[in-house]
Amino acid sequence: MACKTESHPALHDAIKGWTQKQLLRFSFPKNTPFVQESLMSVDGRSRKVRFIMLLPFVLIACVPPSFLQAQSTQSSPTARFLGKVVSVRTNEPLSGSVVFLAGTRFGTTTRHDGSFRIEDVPPGHYEVKVSMLGYRPLSKQIVLEPGAKVEAVFHLESIPIEFPDVEIIGSVPEAFLKIPGSGMLVSSDLLLRTHPLTVNEVLRKVPGILVRDEEGFGIRPNIGIRGLFPTRSTKVLLLEDGVPFALAPYGDPASYYHPPVHRFDRIEVLKGSGQILFGPQTIGGVINYLTPLPPAVPTGTLNLVAGNRDYLFGQLNYGGRWQNVGYLLDYSRKQGRLARENSSSTIQDLNSKFILNVSTTSSLTVKLNLYDERSNVTYPGLTQVEYEENPYQNPFKDDWFYFRRYGTHLIHDQELYGGRMLLSTNLYGYFIKRDWWRQGNNGGTNSTPPANTPGSRTLLNPTRNDGRNREYTVWGVEPRLRLSHSFSGVQNETDIGFRAHFEIQDRKQIMGNSPVSRTGIFLEDNLRKVQAYSTFLQNRFLLGEVGTISTGIRIEEINYQRTNNLNGATGRMHLGTVIPGFGATLNHASHVTVFAGIHRGFAPPRVEDVISNTDGSSTDLDAEKSWNFELGVRARASNFVHADVTFFRLDFENQIIPSSLAGGSGTVMTNAGSTLHQGLELKSTIGVTPREGSSLEGATGLVQRVTIDIAYTYLATARFRGERFSVIDPAIRITGNRLTYAPKHMLTAGAAYSRAGALDCRLEVVYVSKQFSDDLNTITPSPNGRQGIIPAYTVWNLSAEYPVAPLHVTAFLTVKNVFNRVYIVDRSRGILPGSPRLVQGGLRWVF
Repeated sequence: MACKTESHPALHDAIKGWTQKQLLRFSFPKNTPFVQESLMSVDGRSRKVRFIMLLPFVLIACVPPSFLQAQSTQSSPTARFLGKVVSVRTNEPLSGSVVFLAGTRFGTTTRHDGSFRIEDVPPGHYEVKVSMLGYRPLSKQIVLEPGAKVEAVFHLESIPIEFPDVEIIGSVPEAFLKIPGSGMLVSSDLLLRTHPLTVNEVLRKVPGILVRDEEGFGIRPNIGIRGLFPTRSTKVLLLEDGVPFALAPYGDPASYYHPPVHRFDRIEVLKGSGQILFGPQTIGGVINYLTPLPPAVPTGTLNLVAGNRDYLFGQLNYGGRWQNVGYLLDYSRKQGRLARENSSSTIQDLNSKFILNVSTTSSLTVKLNLYDERSNVTYPGLTQVEYEENPYQNPFKDDWFYFRRYGTHLIHDQELYGGRMLLSTNLYGYFIKRDWWRQGNNGGTNSTPPANTPGSRTLLNPTRNDGRNREYTVWGVEPRLRLSHSFSGVQNETDIGFRAHFEIQDRKQIMGNSPVSRTGIFLEDNLRKVQAYSTFLQNRFLLGEVGTISTGIRIEEINYQRTNNLNGATGRMHLGTVIPGFGATLNHASHVTVFAGIHRGFAPPRVEDVISNTDGSSTDLDAEKSWNFELGVRARASNFVHADVTFFRLDFENQIIPSSLAGGSGTVMTNAGSTLHQGLELKSTIGVTPREGSSLEGATGLVQRVTIDIAYTYLATARFRGERFSVIDPAIRITGNRLTYAPKHMLTAGAAYSRAGALDCRLEVVYVSKQFSDDLNTITPSPNGRQGIIPAYTVWNLSAEYPVAPLHVTAFLTVKNVFNRVYIVDRSRGILPGSPRLVQGGLRWVF
């Protein structure tokens, strides 16, 4: 039933008055006389919980009554609008469809027989919009005369469904109207035009993300969000088509593997409360890499690239559809010298995707992957004197990294009850074998630093070589259900699901007696297991064009087990938690969206952090927990002009940090206590197009465009709070010090020029302000290179392409680090330099 405008002011005033009383109760101490007189009594709930409960009413109270009115009161007779919504394919009624008059607050949902009725509509011209999950939206113009009754029948066409297991945001522009948090979609067009060498180059275009280089090829990106520790990307949830791909997402979430950016179609980044649907990490954000669908007609692509540092890259893919089966095959090979001397890498990646349309409402997708890496790459960085002599030197010429991953992912999608319910069932699994042979040095293994005295150098140990060899077996099943329904005239989207997830880690450390040995004495032989069960529920109240209210909850139950095969020690531990989230959006037409959200941040500890290797006892390490807040605005002036501004606050009860500077996978973690991160993010894009009639515009339309985009992060606060002492010197209090690897300013700005069917080029600048590398906030570099300031740096990148349409070929050229800037990116294991200039040229042929 349509809303009655006469009741809105009274309802608004009642809610506003009640909310003001509750806010007074929240805002003042109990012993304030004014509060005692006004409220008489205060319940015992905490102020924080009460404030969370008040948020929906605060939003309503802040909206002026005129905004809630469907239309100004009219003196002339009103009209009635009624009708029915049915399926084009079956002509069956579609209950739960949303029908509303654009630009007003008049709307309703269809009944069980597909019928609808909107009463008391002021006369006038209206655009009717009809929508339903799983169907193509429909609009129609109508005229309502005074006292008239207008009837209409709407036929909705079913469309391919965006199942919630694959996408976390969605590809349609309207998706951002109901996302109660900051998010960004990196389009396939941007990935094609910029020709990124690594995923680092792409993620730097997203505000709030620090991506730290390591070896120069982006093989192991170190991703930090909003000041979180970036090493091995342990504080961010990385997904491929909705499924985690870290070594062991619960027990060891380190990113020693990252799929190549070349095989992705789009990248989604979500940092708001909606991420609680995708655990276990719910603190910094979710990055979801989406692989392309098989093309509608048989199509192939061949990419060939060459560059300095012996860089060679080739990629071949081919796909299409045959009757009810779609298929896509993709193979790529990348090789070349890395950023430092005595280092190189060869990577091969083979993927296949098959989609079987079982029926008009059901499909089965099968993905298979084989990834193989062989890299001559080391773990430690340089001492200060070594960096000053030659920032790209590497004395560990016999360090080798071998990695192979076999993965599979099955997705069954089923549409139920005429599209009102969508069920997706994921079955996934992968096996990883990772061996890293690292030569010893004067610090013992090459994970330990050389002496911290003036003139310190790395001295190789000719009789020591350590193999850090791992095997990971991971599998799980996850059914997800999305339900579209109405309640009291309000359209709802409900996501509910369950996941059973299992991990086995077989970890060995072997000490050899020569730089090239592959056998030796076992220093570690560990078997680690995790069983994790998750349940999650989120409901979105879709308030028409006004906005949305989202509430959600996630429950995690985790069982750890660790066995030391060298001494027989075995231990178990259980961890459970509840993760709530709330968010809301307020829309002004389709141009401006205000969003706000609060959710619980949670990150489980690793197996090795909670169970002792000596006797199997449980340690005192807590889970990582925080309260995360967001408030922002998304503005879309047109398809080519938009801006997003977000204020964020991460308030940690307990943040987990490495207990040493190195921060690698074998580093013991410790409770850092209370920390605070807060700041602002800005994402803006401006597209300049010729005016109508301009000489730059031909008969076929626009031929030129200039686009300017900016991604800026101001991390005003990232500091230790509470009583906290240094991991370097426990006698020194560090409360108030800035967190490590948390630059205050980050900026990626680009200017692109495109001419339809001709030249497309882009110039980009990346700026990162200074960072501290230790909790003492040391300024002066230490002799071993592991302490000291990381100076600010600026890097310029350039890309250009030119299509040759008759041949279906595009030629392109890229230059990374145009001015060959030498800069430091990391000190955690000694000084690591940023990647030197890399020039690449190539061809892309579509056939």
